[in-house]
This record gives sequence, structure tokens and C-alpha cells, in this order.
Amino acid sequence: MKCLICKHEDTQPRQVTITLERDGTTLVFRQVPAQVCANCGEAYVDDATTVHLLESAELAAKAGVQVEVRAYSAA
Repeated sequence: MKCLICKHEDTQPRQVTITLERDGTTLVFRQVPAQVCANCGEAYVDDATTVHLLESAELAAKAGVQVEVRAYSAA
């Protein structure tokens, strides 16, 4: 896909780090599959991955996690 930000390059499959913060909880997900622009570095995560990340973050917040670093797992 063509990058929506810089409109110069097509995106390539890569792994990125995503940080989510809310109400005193900070979660860092490493090795998240994404499409990344070779020109500007903008990362695009698909819908299924986004849902999984948000569900994981919600569970962690409910469990009282303050800061955590996780390797992404699609399961």
C-alpha cells in the first residue's frame, strides 16, 4: 500500500514496537507485525492485530499492571 503520510513509498512488512498508555498503565509490545513506509517510517497495523493489542492492554489494566514489556503473540 502507498503511505498515507508521505505519499512517496509503498509499505513493507516489518516488526515494530507499539507503546500503549492509559490511566497509569504503560504497555510496550515488541515484534508487532506491521506495514512500514520505507521513506518516513510510518507504521500501519491491521485491524485484527489492533483488536488483539487493545484487548491485551485492557486485561493488563484491569490486573493492575503499571509498566510491562511484552513480545507480541497473535494467539
